[in-house]
This record gives sequence, structure tokens and C-alpha cells, in this order.
Amino acid sequence: MPHFNEGQMAAIRHVKGPMIALAGPGSGKTTSMVHRIRYLIEEAGVSPANILVVTFTRASAKEMEQRFLELTEDRRYVCTFGTFHSVFFYILKMAYGYRPEQVLTENEKYALLKEIIRNRQIDCDDEEELISNIIREIGMMKGDMISLRNFYSSCLSDELFREVYREYEERVEALGKLDFDDMMVYCYELLKERPDILALLQKRYAYILVDEFQDINRLQYEITKMLAAPENNLFIVGDDDQSIYGFRGARPEIMLRFREDYPDAAMTLLGVNYRCSRNIVEGAARLISCNRQRYRKELESARGYEEPVRVHHMKTLQDENAHVARMLQEYHGRGIPYAQMAVIVRTNVQSRPIANTLMGFNIPFQLRDSIPCIYDHFTVKTLFDYMNAAAGQRDRALFLRIMNKPKRYLSRELLTEPVVDFRKLLAACRGKDWAEENVLQFEYELKTLSKLKPFPAVNFIRKAIGYDAYLREYADYRHINADELFAVLDEVQEMAKAYASLEEWTEGIRAYREKFEQHVRAGTKENRNGVVITTMHSAKGLEFDVVFILDANEGMTPYRRAVREDELEEERRMFYVAMTRARTYLHIYETKEYFNREQEPSRFLGELARQE
Repeated sequence: MPHFNEGQMAAIRHVKGPMIALAGPGSGKTTSMVHRIRYLIEEAGVSPANILVVTFTRASAKEMEQRFLELTEDRRYVCTFGTFHSVFFYILKMAYGYRPEQVLTENEKYALLKEIIRNRQIDCDDEEELISNIIREIGMMKGDMISLRNFYSSCLSDELFREVYREYEERVEALGKLDFDDMMVYCYELLKERPDILALLQKRYAYILVDEFQDINRLQYEITKMLAAPENNLFIVGDDDQSIYGFRGARPEIMLRFREDYPDAAMTLLGVNYRCSRNIVEGAARLISCNRQRYRKELESARGYEEPVRVHHMKTLQDENAHVARMLQEYHGRGIPYAQMAVIVRTNVQSRPIANTLMGFNIPFQLRDSIPCIYDHFTVKTLFDYMNAAAGQRDRALFLRIMNKPKRYLSRELLTEPVVDFRKLLAACRGKDWAEENVLQFEYELKTLSKLKPFPAVNFIRKAIGYDAYLREYADYRHINADELFAVLDEVQEMAKAYASLEEWTEGIRAYREKFEQHVRAGTKENRNGVVITTMHSAKGLEFDVVFILDANEGMTPYRRAVREDELEEERRMFYVAMTRARTYLHIYETKEYFNREQEPSRFLGELARQE
């Protein structure tokens, strides 16, 4: 057996009863778990068939199983490795005979909700985001075991959300299917109603190990507790400081209250970080200690002091990105492969400017998250609809998209022909002075817009025509932050400065799309040798020699939506996760302005620099 520290040995050799293993970043968690499984089998005499190992993703379940098989090289050791969903589906298949084809795919779920929304004529410009949010909220409602009448939606009015939810459930049932969230609900109900089946499963899975326990939701926990009883040989491993999936329903407080549910639970700390230098571990520890809702931990590095954590104060976003690109080239020149370097951002929207800069520097990169093309954003499409209408396009579909942005109170029934004619439109409004005035003003705005170059044209649409004011009203209606929409428009408006005409800009967009898609294809298929661009969420579980954390500014990280204390603590945990991805070199950037808007440094910078 390899050398293990005291905390790891305690985790490996614990046999009877519940145990919580707090596993700090880079602490050899997976190694400890697979050695624990082997210890249970070879030293404690536990049958492999009685061991259930549960993770949150198929990839991590497969990795854990592979690591275990490599360790034992005994194919008779057949333990069960799976995700929560795969375990729940196995139980439902055993009890009810469910088949895989009865599980609603994510694409089917999306299409179903899309149809429901369109049939109900729900007014939304950002349909894709709305559907994603409804899917997320349905999952959270079921995972938190909240009744429909007590659930408050943040993306629709409560009554409308309830109507959409009820219709969705009826449609899924009519198809004879269940979705991933239903697997949890049905499994919970089954185990509650059928003690005979529960007893059978409790006997089968006498030892349960749960990885990444900080990401568990309430319903998953309730099912796990039922399966583990009455012996409660439940071993949980995770790090409450790395719980960053609240938007998916993860509840770190479950881990914090574990010893209330299991007062006799043993506890161990995997507190030695074998990944990061001491500089990084101590800086990250200062930061995370500002969170109140957490287990206090003494973390140490197996390495000594090396490179200090460097914080860079830049004037503009362009300065930041150019500096990062030059640093990447410098490290690469010193022999560090690009694939061992990562650029980490808070949201995938922030990936766009740095990806564009790396293309300009001809630095290869690979994306962990898909970067939405800014020209596909619904607000930007509206800008181009206006400019195309000003350039002479008169098709009815285009006019329907902009006619009431801002509200001109013009009915779609006024547009009776495929091609819009302002004279006929005016005639159709005869007798309604307010409508005639709005049509004349609309025509005047398009004539004025037709004479402007791209940059002043965007400004004219936003300020003079009133698109910004419309978006603020729309954001209130949709319960979203208007500043996020304005940030997109600010970015596009900055891009507009480079073009002298709409035609030139349109050609620039075509060339940009082509070049960007080529770069993305190269980064995802042809090679894995590029710099990794990732969000904080997607960076979890990864490690690199060099890490650059961008945009450490208030409103970016912590993100502007985070208001409550628990939300701010999760933002701090995300920053902590980002910092601890770095082995040796960690660079953090903040900018004085972002697309001409002044910014403040993130509070996290002060926290990681503070003296104890």
C-alpha cells in the first residue's frame, strides 16, 4: 500500500457506521476512495456485491471504477459504480419494469416545453433561455421536495409557471414516459410504500459510498438515508467549500448537518493538498475562511513556497486580454505546454473576448463550454433587424419583430401583405391619431437610422428609438437583470467602431463566424493541445500548471445576481475552486473599465490578501 497521511488512513480503514471525509482540493480523494473499497473487501471481508459507489456524473463513475480495477486487478471484485440517476433507474426497472426508451431525453423535454410555451403565446424574446430556466426550476422543485403551490418561480409569474408545469406533467404522462427528475420522485415513493423492496435493497447495498457529497440535493439524500438504514454504513466524501452547483439544486447545508442526522458519525479531514504550492493554498484558505457556513479546516500544502499569487490591475478589457496572451506565449516559450494552461472566467459570455484575442495572437485554445456567438443574442438580432429595415428591407416578418420594440401599440393585423408599405400602413391607421403618429415616427426613425454609420446607429436605436428602455421593462417582466442585456449591447457597440457601413459589418461577421468555427473545431477535434478556456463551474475537478482568472470585479465575481448571503458564499466558493486549479502559477486580473463602464475590484481580492 502506498504512503498515506493520517486523514487518508482514517478514511480507508473505517468500516462500521457512518463517516464523513472532508476532502480539500488536490487531497487524493479518489485514491483514498478506491483504496477504501479494496480495504473493505480484502481486510474487512465485505462482499463486493454489497458495495455501492455513487457519483454525480457517468464520467466520474467510470473513472472511479477504472481506478479501482487497476488497483485490484481482480475481476471477481464486482462492486456497483453508478450515478444517482443510474441507481434510481435500476431500482425502478427492477420494481416496475421500466425500459430505457421510456426515459424522456433532454431534447424531448426541451421540445415539449417549447411547444407548450408557444401554444400559450408566452411573450418572450429569449425563448431558449426561458425554456432552460423552466427545466432548471422543475428539477429544483422536485429535488427540494417542494410542492407546486409552495414553489415560487423566478422566470415566470407563479400562476403561469404552475400552468406550464401541470401541462408538461400531463404531456409526459400521456407519452408513458418519465424524466430524470421523476426517477428520483418515483424511487422515493416506491421505497416509502414498499418496505419489502427497501429491505431487499438495504441488504444488497450494505455499504454505500457517496462521492462529491456537497452537491447532493434533498431528495437524493432522503433516498440515500433510506437505503443505508438500518446499519448506516454510509461513507460520504466531499468538500463543502467546493459546493458550486446551487443553480442545479445542490444543497451544501445537507453536508453541514450530516452529523446532526448521524451523531455517531466518524469524521476525518483529507487536508494535505498535493496539487497546489503553499502560496496558492494559503491565499485560497484566507479567501474561503470569510464564509460562515462551512466546516473549519486546517489545510496544508505538500509543496513549499514557490511562485507568489499575482494580481494584475489593468485599465481595460483589451489590456487584460492582450496581457494574458503575452503571458501565455511567455510560459509556452519556457516549456509549459499550452494544454497545461487555463483561462478561467465566471460566465461563458466572458470567454468571448479572450477567445477573440487568442485568435488574433494565433494561440491555440480549447473550450470547456460552448461560447454563444454574440450576434445570435436576441438583443443583437433586434439591432440588425432595425438596421436592415433602415437599409430598405420591408418584409413583414422583419417588421413584426421590431414594430413594438419599443411599444408602439401597433397590431400585427395592420400588416396584411408580405411586403410592408408605410403609406398603406398609415392608411390602415386612419382615424386613430395616436396610431398615425406612431407610424410616422417609426418611419422617421428608420430614415434617420439609414444615414448613420454602425456605431452611432447602435447608439441611436438604444437611446433615441428607446430600445434600452424597452429592454428594462422586458427584464422586469421576465425577472432578469437588465444590466446583463446592456452588457451584451455594450460589447456589440464597441465592435461597431471597427466598421464604416452595415455592409462592411455584415461581411466582418461572416468572416468572424468562419474563423471562430475553424478555431473551435481545431480545439475540440483535431487536437487537445490548446489553452483551456473554461468557466469556474466547468473547471471543477481539473488542474493546470498555470491559471489565469479574469475579470475579478464586482458584478462579475461575485456575480451581479448574487445578493443574499448564501449566494455570495457560493460565489466565494467558485473563486476558491478557480484558484485551487493552479499547481504553481496563478494570475488574477481586474480591470478599471469594461466596455467603457467603470468597475470596482472584487471584494475577493481584498480577502485573499488580508492578514490573519
